Amino acid sequence: MRRRHLVLLAAAALPLAALSLAGAPSQTQAQQQASRKPPQPAGPALSASQRVMAGSPLSVLASRAPEGARLAIARPADPAGSAIVVVPLRARPSASLPTPGEAGAYELRLTRDQDGAPVILLRQPLVTTPPQATLAAPARIGRGQALPVRGIGPNGERDRVVLVPAGAAPNTDGPSFFPQENVEATLDGPDQPGVYELRYVMDAPVSGLRVLAMRAVSVE
Repeated sequence: MRRRHLVLLAAAALPLAALSLAGAPSQTQAQQQASRKPPQPAGPALSASQRVMAGSPLSVLASRAPEGARLAIARPADPAGSAIVVVPLRARPSASLPTPGEAGAYELRLTRDQDGAPVILLRQPLVTTPPQATLAAPARIGRGQALPVRGIGPNGERDRVVLVPAGAAPNTDGPSFFPQENVEATLDGPDQPGVYELRYVMDAPVSGLRVLAMRAVSVE
């Protein structure tokens, strides 16, 4: 009788053990549950062209940028607090930066202040190629006659196409338009006869004012 009692006790214990094993997740199930955990938020990222014409605008998208972040263009060896161009992002995820008017190697940076000093969060190489421009217009017009003009270049925010007397200084004013707004325009012709110059004048960081293209126009 005692032996039979022991067998019955062992048999009664089996379902409990089976239930305990069934209730515990397997190693594969535990790994699957761990893989379902929400991913950690990624850090900031920059998206922009790495090669542009000198003096042209550079469109930049800064994803997940922290509060107080800035976009900057600097020389690669410049410290964090030194930059050629700085544009605060504020609440915007993107911005347009004027690039240096001199061809060369630069660096696009995402920066912010930390403990009262600027730090570089991200950096990306930026190469600017030599700036070029083209002009199209009639070679001769009558006095006071309208002058249809087409001008294409870096198309920076401060670039302009202007008609001035031949030999005038680069900053001389005259009938003009901004190619960033529209590459074609009609300028008022001078009332005085003579030889004039239609110019594409770039105005960019580092280079300042620079005449990229010139076309002679005779006013008769």
